[in-house]
Amino acid sequence: MKSGKMYAIDAKMPARRQVFWRYVVMEKMIKMIRGYQMNKYHTILWDVDGTLLDFKKSQEHALHAAFGQFGLVLTPQMLVRYDEINDGFWKRLERGEVDKQTLLTGRFLQLFAEFAIQGVAVNMLQETYQKELGSVYFYLDDSYALCQSLSGRFRQFIVTNGVAATQRGKLRLAGFDAIMEELFISEEIGSVKPERQFFDACFAKIKGFAREGTLIVGDSLTSDMKGGANAGIDTCWYNPNGVKNDTDTAITYEIRHLWDIKKILGER
Repeated sequence: MKSGKMYAIDAKMPARRQVFWRYVVMEKMIKMIRGYQMNKYHTILWDVDGTLLDFKKSQEHALHAAFGQFGLVLTPQMLVRYDEINDGFWKRLERGEVDKQTLLTGRFLQLFAEFAIQGVAVNMLQETYQKELGSVYFYLDDSYALCQSLSGRFRQFIVTNGVAATQRGKLRLAGFDAIMEELFISEEIGSVKPERQFFDACFAKIKGFAREGTLIVGDSLTSDMKGGANAGIDTCWYNPNGVKNDTDTAITYEIRHLWDIKKILGER
């Protein structure tokens, strides 16, 4: 029975019932204490592409749509090569070797040069591609249901290097904008993962932020894991394919399936 005090016992109860209810109350309090002890983390920073959402599927859709609008046919060979070029440009961005605009157009310029494609306005094609990229989404490991199940018990934020308009568009469509407290996007922050400045800027915007209770979850060793290490927070590498860690970045946890995060968080 509840009164003004938590789990108060009615003094008018028979003695035996009072003993029983005291036992019940003690059990509940013990479970609550254990729960608090198990929940080492209270704040989760989620990466988007390759973690919550299947970027490869969205990328393929967007490329086919953009190429089609410019009278081009995207072959399987072009798709594979674009993926390689694009990944290379994003890693160069992470290392500070290129800026965002160079990345956005440079990947298509390199692809077109290699496949002898001419007469295409690269800026217009790239804008079409980004628009298409933000119009579709595909969940990984039922990620929406996972984040929804953690809502209310954990503070959740997005940390992404993606293009702002694209990321906000697909996160809204996928429903994540309603779950997350805030979306931190490198283009708006003014620096990128894995730079310490990016994370410092994010942390400054989180009321009551504490490093010791924060965990970043992502699929990229060079962006998410290195970024988390640079920022002084614990890291969880989402590695569904069991790829070998060939970097010198120390990782706190590694998971194969997104829902494995619940064990780390002390959730059932």
